[in-house]
Amino acid sequence: MTIGEDRQLKGSGGTLLAREFYRRGPALRDGSVVSFLDIRRRFDFRSIEIGRWVTEPEKQRAAGLFHDALCDLMQILQGPESLISLRGTLGLQYGIGGRPGVAAHYVPASRTFALAKNAGPGSIAHEWFHAFDHYICGKAFQSVRPGLFASRAWLDEMPPVAHPLNTRLQACFKAVLLDEAGQAPSVLFRQSVKQDELLGRCYYSQPEEMCARAFEAFVQDASIKNAFLVKGTQASGDARLGLYPQGEQRAQINAAFAAYFFGLGRALLRSGEGATP
Repeated sequence: MTIGEDRQLKGSGGTLLAREFYRRGPALRDGSVVSFLDIRRRFDFRSIEIGRWVTEPEKQRAAGLFHDALCDLMQILQGPESLISLRGTLGLQYGIGGRPGVAAHYVPASRTFALAKNAGPGSIAHEWFHAFDHYICGKAFQSVRPGLFASRAWLDEMPPVAHPLNTRLQACFKAVLLDEAGQAPSVLFRQSVKQDELLGRCYYSQPEEMCARAFEAFVQDASIKNAFLVKGTQASGDARLGLYPQGEQRAQINAAFAAYFFGLGRALLRSGEGATP
C-alpha cells in the first residue's frame, strides 16, 4: 500500500540538474557540498537509497536540494533533526522504487517515502506529513492497528492517549476536517468529496490526504520559502478546485499546526534530542 499518489507527474520539466528551485531563507551551507551520507548522519534517517539510474552529478545536486529542504522544514517546525527523521525510523528513497505517473509516495509497511528522479521536487512536505501521521498514530491513540494514520484514527473516534500535545494534534485534525463549529464537514472536506465524486473514486477526501495537503499549505505559508520542499498550494489546478485550504479555514489550520509543532519541537529540544541549526 502506498500513500500520496496524488503527486502525479505533469511533465518533469527536464532533468534535476537543469532545473532551478526558488528558495528564500537563511544561508545553510555557505556554498559547501553535502552528500546523502551527510544527510543521513545529520538527521539519523534509518536508510537512504539512491536509484541506479541517478548519475553522480544528479546525486550531488539532489543531495544539496534535499539537505536545504529538510533544514528549512526543521526551521519551520522549530524542532530538532530527530523530528525530521521521526527518531531515526524513517527511510528515504530517491530515484528508486517508482512507478509510471507517480512523482512521490509513502509506504507505511516500510516507513519509507520515495521521490521520483525528476518529478518528486515539491512533494517533500506532503510525503513527510504522511510519514509523521503514520508514526504518531500509536502515540496519540490507543489500540491502533498497523498501518493506521492518526488523522483517520481521529475521524474514526478512536480513544486518544491523554497528553497536552495530543490535544493540540486533535485540534489540527478538527481544523482540517470539520467546520468552525465542529459539527459538520469543513469546506476542504466538502470540496474533496465533490472532486472524488467527479472522478468516481475515494481519494482526495481521505483524512490522511486532506491533512497532508493542509500541512503543505502550512509549510508554504511560512516565511521560509523552498519550492523543492513544497509548491502548488496557492495557484495550482488543485488549489483552484478547492483541494487546499483557503481563507479563514487556512488561517485556522495554520494556527493549529503552529501550536502543535512548535510545542512538539520545544518538548524534543528540552529532552536533548538535538538542536536546530
